[in-house]
Amino acid sequence: CAQKLKSSLFIVGEIGENDYKYALFQGKTVEEVKTLVPEVVQAIKDAVTRVIDFGAVRVVVPGNFPVGCFPIYLTQFRTNDSAAYDQFHCLKCLNNLSFHHNELLQQAIQELKNEHPNVAIIYGDYYTAFMWILGHVRTLEFDNGSMQKACCGIGGDYDFNLTKMCGMSGVPVCENLDKRISWDGVHLTQKANKYMAMWLIRDIFPKLWC
Repeated sequence: CAQKLKSSLFIVGEIGENDYKYALFQGKTVEEVKTLVPEVVQAIKDAVTRVIDFGAVRVVVPGNFPVGCFPIYLTQFRTNDSAAYDQFHCLKCLNNLSFHHNELLQQAIQELKNEHPNVAIIYGDYYTAFMWILGHVRTLEFDNGSMQKACCGIGGDYDFNLTKMCGMSGVPVCENLDKRISWDGVHLTQKANKYMAMWLIRDIFPKLWC
């Protein structure tokens, strides 16, 4: 086991998004949900510590996505206040929550690095990778007009409805999956995941001490 662990890559996360989602969908404000972040980050730090204690020497710890760009959140927290959205039509307050989580997580990772100098502990920057995709939709040949619409979904501005989600009877699938970033309003399409992976590998690989 020790030999296998020395040549293995561990990915711990991404963790926290569901914790925040359940709180938000139960009516908590973003400020209330922010109070959960230190506890979530501590749980991630504890998990990474356990993995290292088992013998891991290369660990990637991903941060959270900019959830304010996802159809499920854009639908649930839709507002007529244009100032609530950024240049990509993402909800700024929700992206700020993700950004806050990622800041505290990176601080925790630095603490782990100080405690375990012989272990490669790398932050997986899902937030920046996803925003890079949004900034290059035309180059990557996504449909700019459907950038935040679900491929498999129905209803509203984002082809998403919590009561009639992908897989349910009568819910259609878009004709060209490769033109969409979001598969079902919650998860990414295969093409979007491919570009996420490409960006992350370029960012992470030089830091792995391979």
